[in-house]
Amino acid sequence: MTVDGSYFDAMYSSSDDPWGFRTRWYEQRKRALSMAALTRERYGRAFEPGCAIGLLTGDLASRCDQVLAWEGAAEAASRAREETAAARNVLVRRARVPAEWPEGRFDLVVLSELLYYFDDADLAAVLDRTRKSLGRGGTVLAVHWRHPVPDHVRSGDDVHLALAAVPGLVRVVEHVEEDFLLELYRAADGGEPVSVARAGGLV
Repeated sequence: MTVDGSYFDAMYSSSDDPWGFRTRWYEQRKRALSMAALTRERYGRAFEPGCAIGLLTGDLASRCDQVLAWEGAAEAASRAREETAAARNVLVRRARVPAEWPEGRFDLVVLSELLYYFDDADLAAVLDRTRKSLGRGGTVLAVHWRHPVPDHVRSGDDVHLALAAVPGLVRVVEHVEEDFLLELYRAADGGEPVSVARAGGLV
C-alpha cells in the first residue's frame, strides 16, 4: 500500500532534516546534477510534488517563471516556505498527490525521491496525471534512490521502468549511478527532441 502520510509527519517531527538534504554532499551533488540535466535554460510553470524542505525548489526558482511546490508533511511544508521566502515566484502548499492535483498545464514536472512510496494504483494515477498536465513539449524530471529501503513500496529501478512505459513521453536524458537514477522525459507532442547544442546553433 501507499506509504501513509503519518510516516512523513513522524520523520519531520523528530528531525529538521531527516534525510540530510541540507548537510550531505550526496544530496548537494544530486541537486546540482538534477539542475544540470534540464535541457532548457528557462521554463515557464513548474510543479514539484513532495518538495520536502524546499532545497531543490529554491534551485528550480532560478530557472522557472513560476514554481508550485506541494508537500504533505506540515513541518516540511513550513520549512520549505521559509527556505523559499525570498523567491516571489514560488508557492508552497501543503497537499498530497494523487488525492489532489493542481489545475492547469506545466512546462516542467519534477518527481524527485517520490514515486516509490506509492502502490500500483497511486503510481499509475500520478504518472497519468503528470503526462496529462504537461504543456506542449513539456518536461518530466525524475530522480530516485536505487538501494533497497524497507519503507519503500518498490525500487527506484522499478519506478523508472514504469515511467518509461508512459505513452507519449520520450526520454532525452539518462544518468545512471550505483546510488540513483536520473532521467528527463519530454512530451512527444512537441515534435522530435532537439539537443542543447542544436538548439543553440552549435551543430
